[in-house]
Parts: sequence; structure tokens; C-alpha cells
Amino acid sequence: MIRDHRPPIIKKAYMNFQRFYVNRFIRPQFEHLGKEPTILHPWNLHLFSGPIVLGDFANVITTSDNKVRFSVWTDQKNISGIQIGDYCLICPGVRVSAASDIKIADNCMLASGVYITDADWHGIYDRVNPGTNSPVRLEENVWVGDGAVICKGVTIGKNSVIGASAVVVNNIPENTVAAGNPAKPVKQLDPDAVFTKRSHWFSNPERLNKEIEQLDRYMLEGNTFKSWFRYLINPRKGD
Repeated sequence: MIRDHRPPIIKKAYMNFQRFYVNRFIRPQFEHLGKEPTILHPWNLHLFSGPIVLGDFANVITTSDNKVRFSVWTDQKNISGIQIGDYCLICPGVRVSAASDIKIADNCMLASGVYITDADWHGIYDRVNPGTNSPVRLEENVWVGDGAVICKGVTIGKNSVIGASAVVVNNIPENTVAAGNPAKPVKQLDPDAVFTKRSHWFSNPERLNKEIEQLDRYMLEGNTFKSWFRYLINPRKGD
């Protein structure tokens, strides 16, 4: 679909339904889900066991062919599980699998297809044994690129960027761009630079919501029920 043919009232109703679905069916599955989450197609967000925490103003984007999965598989008690901070972006296909302790700080961004795990899940010689686990830490404002894998015991320092398809098996210092398999530093970021974080975007939620509503009205201007029904039953080239 090149453009959204829905009349504004239909899109608004659909977004309201998604918010209802989140609060009715998704929120109870979390140990804690913060305020003002935006979860697109929330029926494609799957949680398994817990505890799982997701902070304020989270953006989670899912699709039917790229579900987002947060899983805690363990027989241990009193574990941290998965803890994700405020203002984080979770893109389609992200999987976070914890045996004990994965912490993702505020303002982090996980691109499509990222996989984060704190465990081996199988022993090297004993394939029945669940293997060992070690905590994973993503510090504030980390950006993980498409298809990257973050392995057990890894800490990624604040503001660092992980390149697409990287496999991270060792700690990455702060303010570092790392890439490759295994991932290694390829560039240093200026630690004195001013980083515009996702929290800046949400600094005035009421204003942001008004701006998004105005943008929707502009993008959907001229859409009618008649043109929408026509598109649904008889799409044409250029639709």
C-alpha cells in the first residue's frame, strides 16, 4: 500500500482500539508496563513468563510476519528477568530471551530482527543441560542495528551503536560504533557532543500528540468513505 486510504475517523478509531487492546490484554502480562505505550498491532507482541518490565513512552512496532517476543525461561526464583527502560524503540522481529537478567536502559533503540540473550540455552557437550547464563546490559541511548545479536555476559556502553548483523560477544565501551562478527570497535563518537535522545521527543507529550494528530489530518486529507471502500474492493495502480 503506497498511501493510507482510510478516512481520519477510521484511523482514529483503529488507534483507539489498539490502545484498548493493549490495556485489556497486553498490560496484565507485564510485571509493569509504563504510561503512554504505543504498540502497533499489539496482537503480534508475545510475552512468555516473567518478570518483564517495559518503561514509560515505549514504542513497539510489530507486523504479522515479524512478531516481537519477550521471553523468560528459567526455573530460578527472584530473578530480574527482562527490564526495559523509558522511551525505548522496539522494531519488528525483535526477540529478547532471558534466563536470568537482561537490562536495557532508557532511550535505547532495537532495530528489526535484533536478538538479545543472556544464556547458551544448551550445553556444548550436554545438549540436555540448559547451559550457562550471564547478565546482559545495554546502557542509556544504545542503538542496535538490524539483525544484530547480543550474546550473554555483554555490556554495551552508553550512546554506542552496534552495526547491522553484528554479533556481540565482548563488552563494547561507551561512545563507540562496533560492527562485524565478532563485533569490534570501528569508530569513536565524540563524548562531548550533544546527543538528541528519544526522551527529548516525548518531553511535551500533549504537544507531541497534537502534532501527530495534525500530521494525520494532513496526510489523510481528502480521504472519504467512498474512496476507501473503492480501494478495498477495487484497488488501482498508484493506490
